[in-house]
Amino acid sequence: MAGAVLDVGTGVVILVVIWIAALLMGIMLLRASGAARLGVIPVFMLAVAITLALVFFPRSPETPPPFKEIEIVDTLFIGRFVLLAVAAAVFVCGLFMLVPFHLLEPVYAKELRTH
Repeated sequence: MAGAVLDVGTGVVILVVIWIAALLMGIMLLRASGAARLGVIPVFMLAVAITLALVFFPRSPETPPPFKEIEIVDTLFIGRFVLLAVAAAVFVCGLFMLVPFHLLEPVYAKELRTH
């Protein structure tokens, strides 16, 4: 199972996150005073609508395909970008060090005549 998180699919994780967020919003709205308490109803209905949409319109079929397609995966993707970021940072630091130590170095005048 390629998209498994904690041995369940990503859809289950998304549903859990949605319902936890709806529960927290509901608790906060129920503690409010006045007409804000009625905000619990749209939050609950939105969570129900999102749940029904995710359940009845799945993104992929329930059964996996009978054959496994070959995927070319770059396993060093993150490492290369870290190396590129470090090289870019060293380059930028080198440019900023070049300004005060080389380009702004004072040039002293030499004497015209020495006796």
